[in-house]
Amino acid sequence: MAAFHFCFDLNYYHFIRQSFTTDPFWLVQRTCIVTLFLFCAGFGQAVAWEQGQRWPRFWRRWAQVAGCALLVSAGSYLMFPRSFIYFGVLHGIALMLIVTRVTANAGRWLWPMGAIAIALPRLVQLPFFDTRLTNWVGLITHKPVTEDYVPVLPWIGVMWWGLAAGQWVLANRREWVTGALPKGLHPFAVLGRWSLSFYMVHQPVLIGLLLLATTLRR
Repeated sequence: MAAFHFCFDLNYYHFIRQSFTTDPFWLVQRTCIVTLFLFCAGFGQAVAWEQGQRWPRFWRRWAQVAGCALLVSAGSYLMFPRSFIYFGVLHGIALMLIVTRVTANAGRWLWPMGAIAIALPRLVQLPFFDTRLTNWVGLITHKPVTEDYVPVLPWIGVMWWGLAAGQWVLANRREWVTGALPKGLHPFAVLGRWSLSFYMVHQPVLIGLLLLATTLRR
């Protein structure tokens, strides 16, 4: 994700010339990144559910995600006033966290629910959902002009699958997530514990470095 964003920033400041909106090389990367992001978020909800996370603690974490989503909107508006992020990945996660929380006891039904959610936008597209007030649902006829767009459909399906996979692993292969972590992977564990903080900090840092480089090369 950080590497992808760094390349995006390099393109924005004209260090490289790439099309992040049409080139399959970048579009596929983005899809893979968002898929992994939401799958892990769903998996994390399985762990929280299994550990008996109570609603007050859930809402505290949810408030952090929602608050960061608002900061992303504000920051992107400063850089891209015509295409700012109003329903990006953090906005989507904030809403989908609630959905996965209330459906966590669906058990095996999570798998077909996820499949239906992923397939539905390909089967149903309605002009009603093309407005900024409604396109967060995902049943659109054309993609909105925005720097990041992660609607509920189809992405809730990926999060449901992450939740279902997490519940299966905890029930059948618990050692996959409870065993000792090799020392070489400890830095990644730190990033995992502070994933939201890293997400919020990495772009300002990268953009700041590129602005400095841009100033120095003039």
